[in-house]
Amino acid sequence: MRKLKDALRLKFEGGQSHQQIASALGFSKGVVTKYVGLAVAAGLDWAAISALDEAALERRLLASSRASQTYAQADFGRLHQELGRKGVTLMLLWEEYCAQVGDEHRADLPLKPWRYSQFCENYRQFAKRLKRSMRQVHRAGEKLFIDYAGPTIALVAGGQEVGRANLFVAAMGVSGYCFCLATAAQTARDWLGATAQALNFYGGVPQLIIPDNPRALVTKADRYEPLLTDSVQDFARHYGCSVLPARAYHPQDKAWTSYCTLC
Repeated sequence: MRKLKDALRLKFEGGQSHQQIASALGFSKGVVTKYVGLAVAAGLDWAAISALDEAALERRLLASSRASQTYAQADFGRLHQELGRKGVTLMLLWEEYCAQVGDEHRADLPLKPWRYSQFCENYRQFAKRLKRSMRQVHRAGEKLFIDYAGPTIALVAGGQEVGRANLFVAAMGVSGYCFCLATAAQTARDWLGATAQALNFYGGVPQLIIPDNPRALVTKADRYEPLLTDSVQDFARHYGCSVLPARAYHPQDKAWTSYCTLC
């Protein structure tokens, strides 16, 4: 990495934060955290780093990485609460965890942050122990879960933001195979148009399509007999399937799409 020494110089000699270094050099904050932590674990200060070329420095850091096999534990209880806030994702929480590990690094007890995949797996194992729930069994081709992700995304033209887009997500019940599409809004036309494109993407129609309870699709939300709009009923008749909204306040009924929006 050609900018590795620059990153360590800004940290050890300039005293800048990981975010400032990442912004200045075009890295992610997680990358800065990783290499600062490796430098501390190797016992290197700026005087020692400046005397090394890029290749020698990288060898020293990688040797330190192999020597340290102790991983820092994450406070998954706090992270689980943070995930309930709008706009918070596992990726964002992982980057904060990596930054915290780097800031709290001790030379006498070097700790490594988990990689993103292992961080997510450990969180899923933690979340499974929070409450008892009945296991849902899906059959191949039976259910398609659809929803909109919470935050909108920016539309950029010529380097300027020109609007916001809503992110539609669909996921198959067995495989979790995901389809995403940006739409201008969340009207009935957007919902049904995006669902039609999802069916074309999958190359078939499931027996059951399970959305949330949006007002664009449901005229009356009910736990047992929700009342769908005429447009949704016509859509279901056209494709020869059924549409059954998830129960209100029961996100586990559409867990696949909820998991896709978290990541």
